[in-house]
Amino acid sequence: MKITIIYDNEVYKKEEGFKADWGFSCLIETDLAKILFDTGANGSILLSNMKKLSIDPHSIDEVFISHAHFDHAGGLSDFLKINKNVKVYLPISFYEHLDAKEIIGVEEPLQIHENIFSTGELRGIEQSLAIKTEKGIAVIAGCSHPGVRDILMASLKFGKVYALIGGLHGFSEFDLLKDLELVCACHCTIFKSEIRSLYPEKSIHCGVGKIISL
Repeated sequence: MKITIIYDNEVYKKEEGFKADWGFSCLIETDLAKILFDTGANGSILLSNMKKLSIDPHSIDEVFISHAHFDHAGGLSDFLKINKNVKVYLPISFYEHLDAKEIIGVEEPLQIHENIFSTGELRGIEQSLAIKTEKGIAVIAGCSHPGVRDILMASLKFGKVYALIGGLHGFSEFDLLKDLELVCACHCTIFKSEIRSLYPEKSIHCGVGKIISL
């Protein structure tokens, strides 16, 4: 499985000409599907970064939106103008008409593919992805508004969690990370430097252009 950061507050490789902006998006590539997780705030920035990363929007099979905030769903309509032949997974609280092949509202935990699951909409606002790998469950989070503790607990039903990637917002219960093997704090995470200082051996930097192989 490969995860490519497409949209983030930071750029991983500035020399590549990527654009940073407040928001988050990544492409998850597995043997079963290419899933666009969130779409950032701005469609033109999303599509520009995708082009520089040689990601063809038409190659994407599914879109997974963590929650309805503009910095995670703002680029969705522009993306769908290019590729509406996708299945879109939305938290049930997401209220917007979309022109896509299929729209699935998610409230409860849901198996999307073999080894790929939604945690379900937690606290009425946000869903995360839980992906089963050989090392354990990799959790992809948008902003972690329900709280990292609740997201990790919801993901445990699919297996032992070994990786956490995405926005962690104001998360400060750092002990929750001690048993994980990989942490990539992105986007809205307030305490990035503290996480990296406490767990230098397992923390990796986020940013547009970063590729994570799991």
